[in-house]
Amino acid sequence: MFPLQIAENIYDVGVQDWAVRDFHGYKTERGATYNSYLIMDEKITLIDTVKAPFTEELLANISKVTPLDSIDYIVINHVEPDHSGAMPVLAKACPKAKFYITMQGKKEAIQHYGDIFAFEVVKDGATLNIGKRTLTFASMAMLHWPDSMATYSEHDKILFSNDAFGQHYATSKRFDSEVNQDELFYEAKKYFANILWPYAKLIGNALKKLGGLDIKMIAPSHGVIWTEHIADILRCYSEWGSGVQDGSLVIAYDSMWGGTEKLARAIARGAANAGIVVKVFKMGATPNSTVAAELFTASGFLAGSSTLNCSMLPNMGSLLIYLKGLGAKGKKAAAFGTFGWAGGAQKDMEELLAKSCFDAVEPGFNCKWTPQQAEIEAAEKYGYDFALKLKAE
Repeated sequence: MFPLQIAENIYDVGVQDWAVRDFHGYKTERGATYNSYLIMDEKITLIDTVKAPFTEELLANISKVTPLDSIDYIVINHVEPDHSGAMPVLAKACPKAKFYITMQGKKEAIQHYGDIFAFEVVKDGATLNIGKRTLTFASMAMLHWPDSMATYSEHDKILFSNDAFGQHYATSKRFDSEVNQDELFYEAKKYFANILWPYAKLIGNALKKLGGLDIKMIAPSHGVIWTEHIADILRCYSEWGSGVQDGSLVIAYDSMWGGTEKLARAIARGAANAGIVVKVFKMGATPNSTVAAELFTASGFLAGSSTLNCSMLPNMGSLLIYLKGLGAKGKKAAAFGTFGWAGGAQKDMEELLAKSCFDAVEPGFNCKWTPQQAEIEAAEKYGYDFALKLKAE
């Protein structure tokens, strides 16, 4: 079976990882892909590689199009191992190949794999003529590693965008128009929230840099290739990068004996009665990355936990540490929960919320043991009032 030709003399030689379900804490329920693109021109060029366990499959895909030792250039847009894992094997299998990479990428590759490559360091705006085509390299530093760059082929009007515009989404179809649109844009949003959120303020400048390019195709390193919905994903990135919010409230909680769960349900009822969209997640049953995807465009966040050994339950600690890493800016937040003979969960949650850069950590709601009817009603009122604060923004 011959690799898919995505444009004239350009082949998709990457792989689908149908089985992966965890990407350093990011739960990939729909799997992932490691995209690699082979350009057949006067100088045969490979754009990006794959995760190390899939190296043999990459080599087999390339060999169906051209002998491995015919490759002249290998462009490494990003050296994180899911992109670069096949580099050491390629260095041996493609003896004449030069590896085009940023200076930061070179340093990281040598540290990770050893000094075994024929590197050509490229700067922002540098070009490489490969025959009919001239490739232009655009620095995308901190989107999402310091070494990151994108590669543009003016001849084909294709942007090989690296992590930008990607999705962890394994599918037998390779183009955006061929897959379920709700799934696609959800996975694109989830990817942005869990990978690019800490660097969202850099998106605007990156889009300006790309704005002068005539782009007919975006070929990312993960997920499907954009052809029909390029304007839509560019608009989404513009909105996501500027912190656009939808006014919704995310409630995430864990409960020991059901008291905190009762409060979560009561608070959610109150907030919904104020006319906003509320989404409720019980931790342990919900991956942190799913909460992050929903919180990313929400306006408010409520974290709930019973007290265990003077602190929060472990599942809530995991979530709040995860959100701290993402730097969840621009939202109101608060903590709630129940305790027995001593508290502590609310204080610890509030400290982590503050460290996560939430705009405001509001006064929370807490009660002892199982909430009684009066406390349930007070929790509903608390949710209603918190929702009104979100609506007032």
